[in-house]
Amino acid sequence: MNQMTMRVLPALLMAVFSSAATASAFQLWEQNASGLGTAYAGSAAVADNASTVFFNPAGMTQLSGFQLSAGVAGVKPHFEFRNEGSTGLLGSGGNGGDAGGWAAVPNAYFSAQLAPNWFLGFGVSAPFGLSTEYENGNWIGRYQALKSEITTVNYNPSIAYKVNDIVALGFGLDYQTINAEMTSATPFGTYRVKGDDSAWGWNAGALFTLSPAMRVGISYRSAIDYTLEGTRSVGANSSSAKADIKLPDTFILSVWQQVSDRWEAMGDLSYTNWSTLDKLKIQHATGTDIETFNYKDSWRFAWGAAYKASENSKIKFGIAYDRTPTTNNDRSARVPDNNRIWFSLGGQYNAGKIGKIDIGYAYLYLKDPSIAQSKLNGLSTLRGRYDDSAHVLGVQYSVGF
Repeated sequence: MNQMTMRVLPALLMAVFSSAATASAFQLWEQNASGLGTAYAGSAAVADNASTVFFNPAGMTQLSGFQLSAGVAGVKPHFEFRNEGSTGLLGSGGNGGDAGGWAAVPNAYFSAQLAPNWFLGFGVSAPFGLSTEYENGNWIGRYQALKSEITTVNYNPSIAYKVNDIVALGFGLDYQTINAEMTSATPFGTYRVKGDDSAWGWNAGALFTLSPAMRVGISYRSAIDYTLEGTRSVGANSSSAKADIKLPDTFILSVWQQVSDRWEAMGDLSYTNWSTLDKLKIQHATGTDIETFNYKDSWRFAWGAAYKASENSKIKFGIAYDRTPTTNNDRSARVPDNNRIWFSLGGQYNAGKIGKIDIGYAYLYLKDPSIAQSKLNGLSTLRGRYDDSAHVLGVQYSVGF
């Protein structure tokens, strides 16, 4: 079994893939920059570069020859607490400052046409990620959370088959690693839990080309079960620990349509089975610690469009509504999440054989979430409201041979 040391991946790679969640809870939609400008509307149907390996492997059948795509998204969430009557073992600490910081979410994909109807692909991505750390270690909610970090890296070999001019099918395997760390304060010193694991999952999709101007895509990415193993410590006392966690499965339905010579429109409906994450039970030598999530399943709706401004350039824009899996009764200082609206803008420049560059930006508006979280058997209750928002900036290079 994996231990706390990062034996599965080099420390540098894990640092690069450290990320801050911008979709509901700690899911990451930022798997390319070409979709960022349209708020990822049409994600399973657009299939205009190799990043379709992640969103719908059947989309590889739209790509001829050898295709390469690589990019990075910079994510800056903002989580700032405002105290409204917190009680208990809190002292007179401040509000903790901004718990969000800039993080990079890189990605890389390729696809290759092996035969007229057979396609092979591979992707490296980060489907889930979280990084919150309060600036003031003596803040008023230190018994609830100080640092919370989840990092995943997903390796995704895929294959696709074009059944006929209308139907294409795709399938992929997912080998995914996870590293997690949580800290908080206690009357006896800093509480810290660290663990890692790796596990297998799968993804599949279908693409229906209803006409040269319209495609419908469906895709599914399976849940993945982990058993995190590492250490649990309070002050100077440390022991081995383990915890089971199941990251959710996701279903996507997408539509892409060429409306005119210059306009494309696309839409997305996605469903994430967040109810797989109820409680995190951390088993150690002296008992079991419980982190309660009590997540509910969530939906995401997106609409976007692209305008062909010239023979070589496109302008993109989009809007999305992303429903949080948490509720006012179960919101945590580790993930102070709420429903969010995406406002996205992007552009693409196509230099032909040299390749094409996509850039995208999204501002995420979150309704200020309230919190009433108790810890230490009710001796510490954090009451207040968060000021939440996020910025995402992405760039991507794609080329075909």
